[in-house]
Order: sequence, then structure tokens, then C-alpha cells
Amino acid sequence: MHIAVYGRFIEAAWKPKVFHVLEYFHTHGVKLVYFEPFYLFLKKQMHVDPPGTDTFTLQTGVPAECELLLNLGGDGTFLESLVFIKDREIPVAGVNFGRLGFLAEIGPEPQDACLDQLINGAYRVEERVLLQVNSPCLPESVFPYALNDCILQRRGSGMISVMVSMLQGALPAYWADGLMVATPTGSTAYALSVGGPIIFPNADVLVVAPIAPHNLNVRPIVIPSHEELTIVVQSRTERAILTLDNRSVSIPSGAEFRVRKAPFVLRYVSLQEQHFISTLHEKLLWGFDKRNTTQ
Repeated sequence: MHIAVYGRFIEAAWKPKVFHVLEYFHTHGVKLVYFEPFYLFLKKQMHVDPPGTDTFTLQTGVPAECELLLNLGGDGTFLESLVFIKDREIPVAGVNFGRLGFLAEIGPEPQDACLDQLINGAYRVEERVLLQVNSPCLPESVFPYALNDCILQRRGSGMISVMVSMLQGALPAYWADGLMVATPTGSTAYALSVGGPIIFPNADVLVVAPIAPHNLNVRPIVIPSHEELTIVVQSRTERAILTLDNRSVSIPSGAEFRVRKAPFVLRYVSLQEQHFISTLHEKLLWGFDKRNTTQ
């Protein structure tokens, strides 16, 4: 079995756990192929001697023989790995060596049983919806897909105006710091912070949510995922910012974007004993109330 390993930065305190994960796979016959900058980070910064020496880069991509992409880090690391997968059907898993770890499902002190599940393929693969953004103003170097959200936001101190239309008609003009379109996966990320609903990952919908709106009579709205949105942003500073997950690019005022569900999905690895509701309880302390605890 071949596993591609992606990461960027891990705090030194996690060094023994990181080494244990890598060594466990190696001793169980797994050939590890590392993202080259991460391989160098492990050797030079963490002073870990990773088992195996094969690497890949953004230019070469994940080798064709790899059957799984394993992220070591937090949710930001997980989101970054999307650019290596693109439309390939490689399952993606994550070990959380970051903070919240909502996407990186395996805990920072992974049990060997969890690693065995990855080696043996004993896991569920969930198809997660992605967003696709099209616009003439996007540089060719921009990867126009997102797992969590697409965000148009102000660049300076003044609010922006965002016009959104869809097949069924135009939405109200949004005067706000910004506007986001989020997937069900992204509903528990930034969209949650701006008042959006929690959505099950397999729901076939998208969320449109304003960020700090000045017109208080607009609220987040849930739309069918087959809808294509046409979005135009106006800014007094002549520029605004488009963010796809954690990748940002400056855009001109007046630019038009088309946002829709991507023609492919992310194949997200979920361990069999984990479910979405239990993740909400664990990660977000969902419904926590001391009156619900037994004495």
C-alpha cells in the first residue's frame, strides 16, 4: 500500500506522536510518500528521520500509485491538500495535530486501531460537495474549487455591496463586510460564526450568508446545491478579496463570479465508530449544559 503524507507545520510537542504514526505505517508494510517541503520540515525542524525518502511536489502531484492522502496537522492543512487531489478519487484522511480538528477526524493521540483501519480500508468514504468559482478576473494560477466556502469580502475599511442572482430570481442586495457561499462541510466553519445553520455533510444544499450585514433584515439562506449563483461585488476602494477556503486573491470592484457545485467531490475518510452528531458534541460542545450532566 502507498500513502501520500501531507503537512506543513506541526508544533514540537507533537513530535513523538508524529513519529509514532509514521513508524507504525512503515512497520506495517506501508510505503510513505511525503510532500517534499513537509519532509524537509520533519528532518530539519522537528529532527525526525521519516521512514522512507520518496517525495512529491505541487508540480508533480500525488503519485498515481497512492491509495490514500493522509494529512498531518489541523483543518487548514486538510483544506490545503485539496489542490493535490483535484478531481482524482483518492480518499483523504487527517490526523489532528492542530487545534479544533473538525476535518482531521483522528485525534492527536491516535490509537493503533485507527491506523489499522486506514491500512485495511476499514472506513467509510463520504462524498463531500465542493464549490467551483468561474470568473474572467481569476488568474490561471488560482485553483477555483473549495471544500468549505467561497467568500467575497472587503479589502479596506468600507463595506461592500454584493448582488446575488439565481435562476429563481435575485436575492436582496447585501451591504456588508462580505458574503459567503458555504457547503455542508463548511457549515461548521466560518459560516457557523456568521449565524449560518449546522448542516449534515450529506445534505444536498448550499448556504448563502452575509458577513456583518448593515441591512439587518437579511439572513443566511439555504438553497438547493444545483443552483448556480451569479455574484457581483462593488467596492469603493476599487478592490475586494475572494477567498476559496484558505486561499485568497485580490479582485477588482465590479467583477462578476459564477458559483456552483463542482462536477466532482472530495472522498472524505470517516472512521466507522465516528458520526456527525458525536463530532458536534465533541468538537463544538454542542448542547453542553451543566444541567444535562449527572451528579
